[in-house]
Amino acid sequence: MELTKDVTLVPDVSQDKLVDLYKQMWVIRFFDEKVDEFFAKGMIHGTTHLAVGQEASAAGACALLDNEDKITSTHRGHGHCIAKGATPDKMMAELFGRTTGYCKGKGGSMHIADIDIGNLGANGIVAGGIPLAVGSALTAKMKKHDYVTVCFFGDGATNEGSFHEAVNLASIWDLPVIFVCENNLYGMSGNVNEMTNVKNIADRAAAYGIQGAVADGNDIVDMMNKTNDAVDRARNGEGPSLIEAKTYRWKGHSKSDAKKYRTREEENEWKAKDPIKRFREVLIEADILTEEKAEEIRKAAKKEIEDAVEFAENSPMPTEDDLLTDVYA
Repeated sequence: MELTKDVTLVPDVSQDKLVDLYKQMWVIRFFDEKVDEFFAKGMIHGTTHLAVGQEASAAGACALLDNEDKITSTHRGHGHCIAKGATPDKMMAELFGRTTGYCKGKGGSMHIADIDIGNLGANGIVAGGIPLAVGSALTAKMKKHDYVTVCFFGDGATNEGSFHEAVNLASIWDLPVIFVCENNLYGMSGNVNEMTNVKNIADRAAAYGIQGAVADGNDIVDMMNKTNDAVDRARNGEGPSLIEAKTYRWKGHSKSDAKKYRTREEENEWKAKDPIKRFREVLIEADILTEEKAEEIRKAAKKEIEDAVEFAENSPMPTEDDLLTDVYA
């Protein structure tokens, strides 16, 4: 599909699907902004890691997946959950610690999972989801299933031993897994250039003999195109790929991060690359959206999050009898 004179979407995607993706990006952003507000007010406990500004990498990577396809997520995973089909009401209830949440209020922000839609779960351990994704892909190959597994992780995870071990294993066994590194420039407070001495994290793919690609993580069309290529290769038995999505988190690493390690000028430079604004401009130029329709969709997404908050606040808290249910020992 030719979206503009300079932007071509490789797979055949309907206009309705593109409009749905535009709304989905707003839902992801409004969800995280609302969570940020509630943590500041002390209404949600524990911690949280927000991905405001990274909506295109999650939405783009999951846009062309089937319901049977799997994902593994990270501590910064709300966007991945929504992009794979999770409903904001059950997600919000989970963060509020209510029994109607995805994990009955026991998992919280970093552990949302929904096996029915292929979300194998977020993970509070840096790089913890990478071996799990390889296990999922191994299952698909051994049982001759058609699904692929998309594995999300941050730039900091690429220096963990589990990254090397899992990618190497996926490579030698030609497993149907797509490794998506969301490089938002910072692992907590350290710049990626201080942690990794390569220009692109995707360049590391060559060391494992797999396909590597750098994507503009703030451009949902580029993310869809790069992921589509990797998914096709995986489905055709051509093994794993490593996609580096270059993006930026607008907020701090977690709720207690004052972001003193970076400049406001840098933040403003990246905010000017707002992925939602960029996609909106593409859709309007392609006559898929009008200004009025785009605003209607934005308002509808905001209302969806407001409804999710109402659902969570009106949901029951766990009782003492729930304390030892759904645990393993």
